[in-house]
Amino acid sequence: MKTNRQPRVVIIGGGTGLPVLLRGLKQYPVDITAIVTVADDGGSSGRLRNDLHIPPPGDIRNVLAALSDVEPLIEEMFQHRFTTSNELSGHSLGNLILAAMTSITGNFVHAIQEMSKVLNVRGKVLPAANQSVVLHAEMEDGTVVSGESKIPYSGKKIKKVFLTPKHIKPLPETISAIRKADLIIIGPGSLYTSILPNLLVPKLGAEVCRAKAKKVYICNLMTQAGETYNYSAADHVQAIYDHMSCAFINTILVNNEDIPSKVRERYNEEKSQPVVFDIDRLHELGLEVIPGEIVSLKDGAIRHDTKEVASMLYSILIDEKEKHLKK
Repeated sequence: MKTNRQPRVVIIGGGTGLPVLLRGLKQYPVDITAIVTVADDGGSSGRLRNDLHIPPPGDIRNVLAALSDVEPLIEEMFQHRFTTSNELSGHSLGNLILAAMTSITGNFVHAIQEMSKVLNVRGKVLPAANQSVVLHAEMEDGTVVSGESKIPYSGKKIKKVFLTPKHIKPLPETISAIRKADLIIIGPGSLYTSILPNLLVPKLGAEVCRAKAKKVYICNLMTQAGETYNYSAADHVQAIYDHMSCAFINTILVNNEDIPSKVRERYNEEKSQPVVFDIDRLHELGLEVIPGEIVSLKDGAIRHDTKEVASMLYSILIDEKEKHLKK
């Protein structure tokens, strides 16, 4: 790592976890590239995807907003969701703008680049592929459920997930960012519907395996009904490895902060519980385990503490930089 440039960080994920992390990390002097899933097929994103034949813009929109450096009102407008009774109902303005920009430029990636300029985005936001992909899940009973939004509601245990079409091309910029990264961060996000859809893009996952950068996995704080019910932290890691051609994670961030019983009870009603961080099994998998108080409670919802996690990640980066200087 050269001392005269900002360290390069690649973050791979989607859903609600990725924007939370990015809001904290953008406060540090780092060069951020966020690689975002394009498997979403629900809600506003799914409707635009089907009607306009474009990749789903929702996860991209949330990441752009998280990395933006504009007046709060502009971000609020970009994230505004219409609640009318007509065709606009359920659409967010940002999704519609990204769809319009894709139509104008003829290219989803160009649309993201133009919106990044408008929103003064700190870093680069790249889709895992410049096309829509369909996520499928093969269940333990052999049945297959198609569609990212349908998978968690199948009522069955997931055996594996896979993408169609078979020929999906990652962006050259994505491959380049992974190769040049000083740190690669996986997660946080839904294991089967936000994390793996990125890593399963041909060549993209292989590049992550080959990359020289340290790879850090930020495991979810809570299990998810329909995806990771009763999964421990090591179960999350093992599921990733079962889908990949290599065991590539170097470090995992784990939570050692208690979650209030009232909050646990409410999550328990949704068949969600705190992820058990089985340290011994994580060590057996060859992972460095870094514990921390990384829980944030807001309106009764459990999220990663963006400031604390960002601080931990930046410390890892500084350690890596010092190691390279000593070589």
